[in-house]
Amino acid sequence: MNREQIFDFLLREIHTVVMANTDDDGKPVTCAIDIMDYDSQGIYFLTAKGKKFYDRLKKYPFISLTGIKGDSTMKRIAVSVQGNVRECGRDILNKLLERNKYMYDIYPTEQSQKNLTAFIIYEGHGEWFDLSKKPIDRFSFVFGGTTDVKSGYYIDENCTSCKKCLSVCPQRCIEIQENRAVINQTHCLHCGNCFEICPIGAVRRL
Repeated sequence: MNREQIFDFLLREIHTVVMANTDDDGKPVTCAIDIMDYDSQGIYFLTAKGKKFYDRLKKYPFISLTGIKGDSTMKRIAVSVQGNVRECGRDILNKLLERNKYMYDIYPTEQSQKNLTAFIIYEGHGEWFDLSKKPIDRFSFVFGGTTDVKSGYYIDENCTSCKKCLSVCPQRCIEIQENRAVINQTHCLHCGNCFEICPIGAVRRL
């Protein structure tokens, strides 16, 4: 699955996400936000200028969001994104309203729409996490020129192939290749069991 397909899933299959930014004390504040559209430039959402959310976006233009699809834990797919935001012009706002016509039920008149404004998440990184598959499926992505952010664990060249890490991996995503343990990052939960059990410290945290 590529970045465009992930954005499309976020728009059409999830749509409403929990979005967080920070207040003046550096504490996280969350709110429910609809993803309105996406294109090659990024992901679009809107808010009203009278909301505290708008004030936080203008003062601290960075957000983190997570959206979930599925009716139970073992059937869920989660998409998370972190990135920089900026306010867009009125033309973008009008396009978003046209593509999400239910907004006219909330803001039915031009006067009531006066304080609405659009934002774009124009650069950042994210993660796809699918618990509906066995083993789990996860991978990261970037957009807007952001450098890929590595996370999780890897096993360095000091590995002696003792196989202790294999015994504690819940997803069985570690295998021995050429006398060295290797983690399949696509299926790793990032639980840290391998890190804790390695007797020589060959497991490193990214």
